[in-house]
Amino acid sequence: MIYAIICSRTTKPSKTLPKLLNYLIESGIKYHVSYDANSMFEGYQAGLDILSPGMEDIVIMCHDDIEILSDRTLFKKILEENLSNKNVGFIGPAGTTYLGSNAIWWDINRRTTGLHSGFVFQGDNYNTMTPNYFGSCRNVVVLDGLFLAARKETLDQISLKKPKEFPTNWDFYDLYYTLSAYEKGFTNKTVPIVILHNSNGYMRNTWEENRIAFCKMFRLPVGCK
Repeated sequence: MIYAIICSRTTKPSKTLPKLLNYLIESGIKYHVSYDANSMFEGYQAGLDILSPGMEDIVIMCHDDIEILSDRTLFKKILEENLSNKNVGFIGPAGTTYLGSNAIWWDINRRTTGLHSGFVFQGDNYNTMTPNYFGSCRNVVVLDGLFLAARKETLDQISLKKPKEFPTNWDFYDLYYTLSAYEKGFTNKTVPIVILHNSNGYMRNTWEENRIAFCKMFRLPVGCK
């Protein structure tokens, strides 16, 4: 089975959330929305506890400000086929084959060298959305957190709880999860899931605090072929 955990920082739903939930319902995917979570880590762990998936079930973890535009049948097929392989850790729409010493996966200087992977639409609606193409789908070391999917078995091996080293609650959970899986021998992959991300890419001050902590926790740079 496929489950989905959507994490929201407030009790007020994102304007894209109703469409996202309708998509999940029509796809036969059971979901939980963690409203007003204290952190992404806490929200995802709470959702996992409530949904209680089996070890071989697929768990989606995503933002509340996205719309999934893929055909529903194809979407589920992509998840099931890629995650049927127990060697695969996380899959998602965007990531990189090389994470530099600054731990900024979308680093524009490396993007021009062809090290990034995946594709996401960004914008407020269908009229304003802009294609953001990073590169062809392939194996990556880390994935962006707007949408992640993994087997429950994988999540149990890395733990979703916030590491004590992170001083703040909201940032670098995605790189922490996916690089932890990579270091345990899992293969992370970008896959052709089409998503509209209703975000302007605003960076909080707390992002920098967790970035510094993350750089101390992992041996960087790291890359894959």
